[in-house]
Amino acid sequence: MQQVHTDNAPAAIGPYSQAIVANGFVFTAGQVPFDPQSMQLVQGDIATQTEQVMKNLQAILTQAGADLSSVVKTTVFLQDMNDFAAMNEVYARHFGEHKPARSTVQVARLPRDAAVEIECVAVLLDR
Repeated sequence: MQQVHTDNAPAAIGPYSQAIVANGFVFTAGQVPFDPQSMQLVQGDIATQTEQVMKNLQAILTQAGADLSSVVKTTVFLQDMNDFAAMNEVYARHFGEHKPARSTVQVARLPRDAAVEIECVAVLLDR
């Protein structure tokens, strides 16, 4: 197993890694909408927050040797399921025609009261 770290995504704020590469897969930690430089929550609506989460995931996947086109599964955690449509619009734009398997659940609370958190599993790209 190999730990993944990039300064282009929020640093882990606990005893975990941004991602782990194992057996040809990348397993990311859940990403919330933190700005990687300030480590502060990006203010704004669910679309703005989802946009930052997707940027954070892409940065981690790139560092690991994958990208959004190689994602096989995502899990989306929403503070409010009423935000699903707006989150889904941003999510769909980032994935395009690629449609990984996905689970979406509403949760009671996310770190720093973020509106969304997303984690994913991807296959390493041949490079």
